[in-house]
Amino acid sequence: MRLDDFIKNTGQWLKGTGAFSNIVMSSRIRLARNLANKPFPNKAGKKELNDILSLVQGAVEDIDFFKKAIFLRINELDNVDKQFLIERHLMSHEHASNPEGKALIVSEEEVLSVMVNEEDHLRIQVMQSGFNLDETWKIADSIDDALSQKLDFAFSLHWGYLTACPTNTGTAMRGSVMLHLPALVMTKQINKVLSAISKLSFASRGFYGEGTQASGNFYQISNQVSMGHSEEDVLQNISGLIRQVIEQEEQARQALLVQSKPMLEDKIYRSCGVLKNAHIISSQETVELLSMVRLGIDMNIIKDVNRNVINELFIMIQPAHLQKIEGKKLTASERDTKRASLIREKIGG
Repeated sequence: MRLDDFIKNTGQWLKGTGAFSNIVMSSRIRLARNLANKPFPNKAGKKELNDILSLVQGAVEDIDFFKKAIFLRINELDNVDKQFLIERHLMSHEHASNPEGKALIVSEEEVLSVMVNEEDHLRIQVMQSGFNLDETWKIADSIDDALSQKLDFAFSLHWGYLTACPTNTGTAMRGSVMLHLPALVMTKQINKVLSAISKLSFASRGFYGEGTQASGNFYQISNQVSMGHSEEDVLQNISGLIRQVIEQEEQARQALLVQSKPMLEDKIYRSCGVLKNAHIISSQETVELLSMVRLGIDMNIIKDVNRNVINELFIMIQPAHLQKIEGKKLTASERDTKRASLIREKIGG
């Protein structure tokens, strides 16, 4: 399997399936792990980083989960390839910088990705479509168990798993759910919801995680604290919160249908019309219009476009993806033209 093969496939988390997939795009579990008696990446030298990389590569070669995975050394990738992987939610911006001694391991269906030598020696990530945290955790837990048979992880009976950032110490687990909340935004309830989430010690981020703003009415909600809580506690707490947010979004959607149906339908149909007919369009405008079309599909207002196609477009219209599709570097204006052409092709303009 090669990196360029990913452009031909849709990641499992974009399939538009699973519980509450009309509101929840994806569920993710991330585990931070470090090797015992090895310096954290920010304190390790070039040789130490490469030694850690070799240990990890040797370990994963004998684990079934990784049999069809691709192993990518970050210092061998060009800037477009690195941005492409970031756009697919497979690695972070931080992982793309200072690439020496870093790698990324990605499974065939993009359910699993492992960043080697990011903030921690291992950042194990599992993503599934829809509201599916329990199953996502089972997969992540199995992979963690398999890796722990091959690698000696840094662990304290008192503190739990030791991590570069103290807030991750303990289970070193971050559970997160990506939600599409356009009705809460349109009814101006979103700030109240986000404020309540913050007070409960949960974080809310944008479509691309830490350091990003909400775009396309997507909000990624995750736990902030892992120390002092079991994995089951974390899952139970975040699942309970997500169910409340889902219920509030559902109520807001019904309120729009009852109180503002003409306005809602006009906004949705206008968005669909622009996407089907535009010949030049920016990524920011596209994301906002796709959000409205997705809402229209989920509320059974638009019936001739599939949700999974819209989900895929949120990723495919990003700069690096457009350049990978075209097979060459594109200027900003060329990307705006290519983006419009791709959208018309995908949704029947």
